[in-house]
Amino acid sequence: MTIKQNITEGTSRYNDLEKMSVKELLDSINKEDLSVPMVIKNEIPKIEKLIYKIVENMKAGGKLFYLGAGTSGRLGILDASEIPPTFGAPYDLVIGLIAGGDSAIRKAVESAEDDFNQAWKDMAEYNPGPNDIVVGIAASGRTPYVIGGVRKAREKGLLTACITNNPNTELAKNVDHPLEVVVGPEFVTGSTRMKSGTAQKLVLNMITTSAMIQLGRVKGNKMVDMQLTNQKLVERGTRMIMEETGLKPEESKRLLLLHGSVRKVLKEYHKK
Repeated sequence: MTIKQNITEGTSRYNDLEKMSVKELLDSINKEDLSVPMVIKNEIPKIEKLIYKIVENMKAGGKLFYLGAGTSGRLGILDASEIPPTFGAPYDLVIGLIAGGDSAIRKAVESAEDDFNQAWKDMAEYNPGPNDIVVGIAASGRTPYVIGGVRKAREKGLLTACITNNPNTELAKNVDHPLEVVVGPEFVTGSTRMKSGTAQKLVLNMITTSAMIQLGRVKGNKMVDMQLTNQKLVERGTRMIMEETGLKPEESKRLLLLHGSVRKVLKEYHKK
């Protein structure tokens, strides 16, 4: 029997890692990491097309789903969870789902990623509709949970995309917008939590940050809709108001706490 080997499973360019000094390990890992942004740069035209479609669908009431297993699933959940506090967006605007459910965020759930039908079942709780977008994330490009989810979503007329780290994968064949960020073999052979995971995180940052800016959730270069969930963010919001209005710190903070967001303060201030 012949088993096809993905690039992400290829043998590391480095050997005898256990014989390296810590400095050698760090320099080598850093050297590999430096290659990731340049690979992503080549995918920017495809990422751009996807973002325009995401923004169009979100303006029509669509939600963005991330589907993944293991590291890929955790990265999707991480990105989704940061959108409400950063941009003041609803918690159901960007939704991260992982094979095995929430318990798999911290601990691997055996065989969960092998179920082709489970992702669509997990999405059902959120009532997926025709304006929604589904992005499957899988370094290998062959994870059944992810492939099954995007395939079903596409059948139902949803916009589909993927982020994978191998070329010509089954996952890419089943989506409208395939993003193939091929970063090559990992420093530790097969450990896709490294360069592949870094590439996925960077692309996810690009997708949601660009989309939120296009949707008007940033003013200038500031997160004017961020949630004031701790003292650091209150202080950040106070500084934003001071910079925009010239008001003193005490008055800026008072207005921020009164209105609940930088945007609302600025809107009231510019009415005067």
